[in-house]
Amino acid sequence: MLLILKRSYKIEFMHQNSCVYPLPLQQVKPPSRTFWAANGPGPKVFLTTTSSSTMGRRPARCYRQIKNKPYPKSRFCRGVPDPKIRIYDVGMKKKGVDEFPFCVHLVSWEKENVSSEALEAARIACNKYMSKFAGKDAFHLRVRVHPFHVLRINKMLSCAGADRLQTGMRGAFGKPLGTCARVSIGQVLLSVRCKSGNGQHAQEALRRAKFKFPGRQKIIVSRKWGFTKLGQEEYLKLKSENRIVPDGVNAKVLGCHGPLANRQPGRAFLPISA
Repeated sequence: MLLILKRSYKIEFMHQNSCVYPLPLQQVKPPSRTFWAANGPGPKVFLTTTSSSTMGRRPARCYRQIKNKPYPKSRFCRGVPDPKIRIYDVGMKKKGVDEFPFCVHLVSWEKENVSSEALEAARIACNKYMSKFAGKDAFHLRVRVHPFHVLRINKMLSCAGADRLQTGMRGAFGKPLGTCARVSIGQVLLSVRCKSGNGQHAQEALRRAKFKFPGRQKIIVSRKWGFTKLGQEEYLKLKSENRIVPDGVNAKVLGCHGPLANRQPGRAFLPISA
């Protein structure tokens, strides 16, 4: 295989069945350094290398504590990198409210910042475990927090003579580095709804996802029906009275308001206990 740089195009020659097939590739930048690849018979070959030094990502532990006001992306804060997490609902998100009555929450027990990388890692860990042991069609995972807060970094040079190139802490507002979610005590991070038979799998999946977050979290089994605000017994009671209207993952409760024609004949008002 020979690599030749000609007319700013890199052409790859492949030797197959005693034939040569030229394959034009993308246009490359001018070389920064050129050196001999081999000294032998045949055409001379040049290899090019470009030196690119990239800084590593600053650890999220540097931004764990909530010290500043919320700083969201706006027309005044531009050039913000996209968050790592792009999917917030995983699994059978189109299943009705009656399909998954069991619900488990992962609740934060600290006031802190949670980076978008941690949210994505927790989502992947929980989804992988549930898909393997419960099945892809047996759960619905929802990420309940969104990384709207923008993190900034004031890059400092650490080479020799850096004091001649930068001004230290003068004008140290910083540039956008990433995004995170501002989480308070008792706020739900992840929620999983499934059938009662897969309740143990859902708790184990959230336990594994808990290791991706800093601080302390608790796994709480909800007393509600799925993602609704109604308890298990209350939901079944209202459903037996035909006062529940499914609305996606939630449900609407028919109250005492509305036209009289929609109510039972001879009953202008429904009792309060109903």
